[in-house]
Amino acid sequence: MAFAAGGAADTVARNLAVRVTEILGQQVIIENRTGGNAVVAANFVLQAPRDGYTFLIDAANQITNPALVKDLPFDYEATWLPVTQLSIFPQVVAVKHDFEAKTIQEYIAIAKAKPGTVSYGTPPAAGMGHLAGEALQRQAGIQLIHVPYRGGADAARDIGAGSVDSVIITTSSIRPPVASGRARVLAVTSLKRAAIMPDVPTLAESGLPGFDMNDWNGLFAATGTPAPLIGRMQAAVAEACTDAKVKERLAPSGAELVANTPAEFATWIKGQRVLLGKLIKEADIKLQ
Repeated sequence: MAFAAGGAADTVARNLAVRVTEILGQQVIIENRTGGNAVVAANFVLQAPRDGYTFLIDAANQITNPALVKDLPFDYEATWLPVTQLSIFPQVVAVKHDFEAKTIQEYIAIAKAKPGTVSYGTPPAAGMGHLAGEALQRQAGIQLIHVPYRGGADAARDIGAGSVDSVIITTSSIRPPVASGRARVLAVTSLKRAAIMPDVPTLAESGLPGFDMNDWNGLFAATGTPAPLIGRMQAAVAEACTDAKVKERLAPSGAELVANTPAEFATWIKGQRVLLGKLIKEADIKLQ
């Protein structure tokens, strides 16, 4: 997988792997291969035989890398077959504890009244939090100051310390400063309310209709992997996603399991490529 051990994506993968191992009767091993904006992990999988034993766990890099990374060693659309989306991680717009806005409408009003003065942190530059922030600015007609962080924990630390006015990070990352009373959540960026924060309104229901921009992760196979093997893995993951123990273990993380079909996942990715590609170009978003 393209992400470090211990993060939200890794936690989802390892919990699902335990159950998938039981379903398939074969040991599922998670290998963390970070670096190169997920290209290192992708290259590792491409070097393996296309026999249905090696898959890639990736995320928005599948969609955004073509617009962000120069001289890619492969074409994402031609090289990778979507197997299933594993989970989504709803993001939140949260503010430091003494920020004057108490609602997302008040936050937008303050940003409109004082353009270019309200800061928001995300992990990292060009990540889904950053993209959600750019989409928020365009749809709400506001101008914010972006502060990129290496990870969600770093952004959560600074919102707790009051070093940044606001953040757009996952429901999991925001928990510590909220629990200590050092931050307040104003809205979630998903189309539907997050199960872990049912009382927090969405941006879509707060005056920004259709707003839907989560962090997520999914399973991919290299082109040439036999379709029956892809179907077998998708079915095993889908069964694991319905397991009560898996859901219970993942509930505190805020991850919402998906396990859609390869066709459904492929259709969703196709739409995201158009949406995010346009956003990256118009906002002139770059890796930092």
